[in-house]
Amino acid sequence: MTAAGQSGIIEARDVVLSFGETPALRGASVSVAAGEILAIMGPSGSGKSTLLHCLAGILVPASGEVYFDGRRVDTMAENERSALRRDRFGFVFQFGQLVPELTAEENVALPLLLGGARRGEALRQARIWFARLGLDGLEQRRSGELSGGQAQRVALARGLVARPRILFADEPTGALDSIAGEQVMDLLVDSAREQGTTVVLVTHEPRVAAYANREIIVRDGKAHSLTLERVAS
Repeated sequence: MTAAGQSGIIEARDVVLSFGETPALRGASVSVAAGEILAIMGPSGSGKSTLLHCLAGILVPASGEVYFDGRRVDTMAENERSALRRDRFGFVFQFGQLVPELTAEENVALPLLLGGARRGEALRQARIWFARLGLDGLEQRRSGELSGGQAQRVALARGLVARPRILFADEPTGALDSIAGEQVMDLLVDSAREQGTTVVLVTHEPRVAAYANREIIVRDGKAHSLTLERVAS
């Protein structure tokens, strides 16, 4: 259940998953309300990224249940989960994971193109984000021609361009210095709130978690409430 005591838009219930003989999750449960920004914290190896990947349908737990908008995710076929990730979810990872052969604007347009949008319309929508995120003039650059902060803002635009219901952000500032990290988090939070996007954020940094409405910590493969829900500013 969420802090408000209502079922969330996305939930994990008693999720268990091991990698070989190594347990990663031992009955983790979490519920995220629509429009909420939730920070999942924990030390390296605690299972926080594994929990995010289960929520996003990237990994299938050995037992337990995962729900998105009332639908059971963990029992879906792989093609159904792939469609869910493509059409309803957005992703931002620690190192951006931009496609090096594509320009910045093509990287941002990629989710729209994969969703069947025409190239011209996808690029038009992608370009809107460059002014919005302070990237004017960088549309034709490739990832190797961008600074770390610029590349991560391009990755953020790619994660949000299709207006996903949920944005999964796994250590989105982990490869950035503090100033660039703050810029990315300010833009992430402002853009997500403007679109009404729910955010599930994995981090080990308290200064990044402070941007969230609520924090949980993953310890010994289980999720524990860390703070009460904050009032969004």
